[in-house]
Amino acid sequence: MFPSGRRQVLVHLQVDTSSPVPPYEQIRAQLQTMVTSGALPEGTRLPPIRQLAGDLGLATNTVGRAYHELELEGLVETRGRHGTVVRSGATLAAPEREEVVAQAAEAFALEAQHHGAGLDDALGAVRQAFQRLRDGGAPIHNHEAAT
Repeated sequence: MFPSGRRQVLVHLQVDTSSPVPPYEQIRAQLQTMVTSGALPEGTRLPPIRQLAGDLGLATNTVGRAYHELELEGLVETRGRHGTVVRSGATLAAPEREEVVAQAAEAFALEAQHHGAGLDDALGAVRQAFQRLRDGGAPIHNHEAAT
């Protein structure tokens, strides 16, 4: 815990640089899902832009754009040197949640197809991800940048 009571959690992201989806959008979509699902609760500090960019092997502007997009969506707020934190009320109401889930499903289907996965494999991966969430595990597997 930080003195202010804010939590910092380990955020696992995966970026595939060979994907047709731009890296900033992959980061934005994964973080959006974590925030709107409640996996990253209100007040949680996101990793600093430079740190996350270094961990993922990306330019700081790429991560900065993802954070900026999340801020425009009202999901996070940047507090200068205090970092970027999840805003209160970031969990979406049903209609917005359905739209977000549909967009995430579309991106996931594109990504799965791009890597040669069929429907059964993709659904199996989703089931495993939900099981990890139920078990209190990380929402997304270990971060790695494809080379």
